[in-house]
Amino acid sequence: MHKYFNTQKSNKIKTMNNHIAIFAFPFGSHGTPLLNTTRQLASLAPQNKVHFSFISTPNTITSLFPSGSKTDADYPNIKAYEIWDGKPEGYVFSGNHLDEIDLFLKHAARPGALTKVLEEAEDNIGVKVSCVMGDAFLWFLCDLAKEVGVPWVSCWVSGEHSLSVHVYTDVLRERFGIQGVEAREDETLDFIPGLSKIRVKDIPDGIATGNLDSTFAQMLHKMSQALPNASAVCISSCEELDPVVTNDLKSKFSKTFSIGPLNLVIAPQKIADNYNCLGWLDKQKPNSVVYVSFGSAATPTPNELFALAQALQASGVKFLWSIKDHLKVHFPNDFLEKSRENGMVVSWVPQIEVLAHDAIGVFITHFGYNSVTESIAAEVPMIGRPFFGDHKLNGRLVEAVWEVGLQVEGETFTKEGILKSLDRILSSDEGKKMRANIKSLKHLVGKAVAPDGSSNKNFRLLLEHITKT
Repeated sequence: MHKYFNTQKSNKIKTMNNHIAIFAFPFGSHGTPLLNTTRQLASLAPQNKVHFSFISTPNTITSLFPSGSKTDADYPNIKAYEIWDGKPEGYVFSGNHLDEIDLFLKHAARPGALTKVLEEAEDNIGVKVSCVMGDAFLWFLCDLAKEVGVPWVSCWVSGEHSLSVHVYTDVLRERFGIQGVEAREDETLDFIPGLSKIRVKDIPDGIATGNLDSTFAQMLHKMSQALPNASAVCISSCEELDPVVTNDLKSKFSKTFSIGPLNLVIAPQKIADNYNCLGWLDKQKPNSVVYVSFGSAATPTPNELFALAQALQASGVKFLWSIKDHLKVHFPNDFLEKSRENGMVVSWVPQIEVLAHDAIGVFITHFGYNSVTESIAAEVPMIGRPFFGDHKLNGRLVEAVWEVGLQVEGETFTKEGILKSLDRILSSDEGKKMRANIKSLKHLVGKAVAPDGSSNKNFRLLLEHITKT
């Protein structure tokens, strides 16, 4: 019995059904994959037997449930609940999102801070919470699950390689030391199974490099220490992509479910092609168009945007660039006017459909995990400029492990560097080899995300795991 229930409430709560409480990390793009995971589980579960309470901050819930209803339109057994974001009354955004993360974590990680929302969900549904599930960043869900006496399932919304380096945080810090690690940045992680081509400088900041005292670094370290206590860990990748890394992670956790890549396993919601990008692509030759996009959170510097525009103009290649309107001021003065014949510059595109179009020959990206896996699924080689998080690690995988793309020289866009990379991919035998390699990768991933593939089988096993209590 939950220790915060009184006898009267306990008598009202049913125990024959399952009630899964799912907590989303309310920053960046973390909420969407977790909601998609919830929807996939809901699609496999009997609606009248398994209930899902999706919990996050008001802004996240509003963005993910835009209709204003806190019940999912397609899955009535999913209901949304809000928790406080930690911002005091009168809070003014400082311009640094890490400050908001700090406020949220200081509130949410406090003992007892999240029990009220569980009580609200249980009273609303009439079924006790039987499992706590959530984003791996929320390490304190381990304590919450213990408090209410239910299993904890942790969800890593990126790939197995980035999870692996986090799991080995203490080993990496001990091996390389915190001071002077930059002098050893070219050393490889050959002591970690499957990471022999990954270098110290490819590791995300907060593990062995960067400010290890920051709130974000401390969060990641606590996560790495807590994960072995989870009853299961889900990964947004497939077992076939790197069995060595996956099997090593399996040895670290009680259970491991590779259920991704989530953006490929779960059919995406249809996005309107408001600018007729696909119609424009229909008029272009196969493998001739450069697609440029850096996702919703990464932004090159003004100088880099200027250099990238110059390179596209000088190359003469056709291009489709998705960029926010307010950033266009950093283009050369005549760029938009002179590019009308060769290019389209728009504020939003249906990325999956664009990448899948035969006209796309290369993708200039930030190496975000979703973009990388979507590019693999579409057989499009990449040119990437990493920004933060797992971008550098993903870029190293793309260039040196899978050999399906290139990282920009010096991790900064220059006109000469972009022109050189475009030539290597679009006009050389090296580019042909990349396309052959990415075709093989697509076959591996495609097999896993097929209806009878390993990722979908693992989704069914995950549902079995979270409903067995």
